[in-house]
Amino acid sequence: MTEKVKNIIDFLTENHYLSEEEYLFLIKNRNEETASYLRQKADEARKRVYGNKIFIRGLIEISNICKNDCYYCGIRSSNKNCDRYKLSEEDILSCCGNGYKLGFRTFVLQGGEGVFSADDISGIVKKIKEKYFDCAVTLSLGEYQKSDYLKMKNAGADRYLLRHETICKEHYEKLHPQNMSYENRLRCLNDLKELKFQVGSGFLVGSPYQSDEIIAKEFKFIEEFSPEMCGIGPFIPQKDTPFKNEKSGTAEETAYYLSIIRLIKPNILLPATTALGTIKEGGRELGILSGANVLMPNLSPENTRKKYALYDNKLATGVESAEQIENLKIQIQNIGYEIISDRGDIKE
Repeated sequence: MTEKVKNIIDFLTENHYLSEEEYLFLIKNRNEETASYLRQKADEARKRVYGNKIFIRGLIEISNICKNDCYYCGIRSSNKNCDRYKLSEEDILSCCGNGYKLGFRTFVLQGGEGVFSADDISGIVKKIKEKYFDCAVTLSLGEYQKSDYLKMKNAGADRYLLRHETICKEHYEKLHPQNMSYENRLRCLNDLKELKFQVGSGFLVGSPYQSDEIIAKEFKFIEEFSPEMCGIGPFIPQKDTPFKNEKSGTAEETAYYLSIIRLIKPNILLPATTALGTIKEGGRELGILSGANVLMPNLSPENTRKKYALYDNKLATGVESAEQIENLKIQIQNIGYEIISDRGDIKE
């Protein structure tokens, strides 16, 4: 590791910002030695805020029906091989009940776009909050009007995760069909911020047409937008999409970028994603060691988990399932961290 790289990492650790050119320099100088130093600094930063606590969220994939036709996604609207489903309100509340018994105090309702109206979602959120008043509800259901987000907020939703996928407009248009709008995606993120949600953004690592320069812009966006959560994971091809033969992102570059994000915002809620565990055995643990502090085991009904196939070979069993939470706790203890039953709100 050169003195310049070390100085840039030390400056980021102390000041939580860099120029785009400095982010780009870090990206281009990724190697084992640099990654190790960055990981050490990210771990220290995270521990200063959260100690060795790892938060868990119960992920409920409420529908794999989607109006969008994103080129990278296995539940895209034109995929005729996707076995579609939509959970009922009763199904969703049952998943929450199971999760509550297992110790989950945050439920994440995730699904394809254009399936549930704002009124439907607001009604479900209200019932969850009435029954499990000590729990947080995170929504990840795509783009709505600001007035719709306000309904969800008033019903009791605490957080909203809306990955922007890429901050570069030209790149966005290579990943999405013409009827999807880069400007609308960013409008939604800003609306959510204005409504005082805990907001999550995020991007795909190693997606087709992505350059190091684009990644540098991602870090600058995260620095300036300052989301409460950031979900990044490696791009993994799905067999029924136009990108089926494209190269995957890697666990190593994802972990490196997790460390940078932790240093940009030491108190951020940062998941070690399912995709990270899918792309590499031990990927989830690598994410935690690199600065992540959130895990999202799957609470969905067992007969739907494999149907929510955003990418090929998505993990849905083993410690990825909520029922295996005790085994997951042991795995995390073995690397020096502790899973806790807590809402896991961001620390100011």
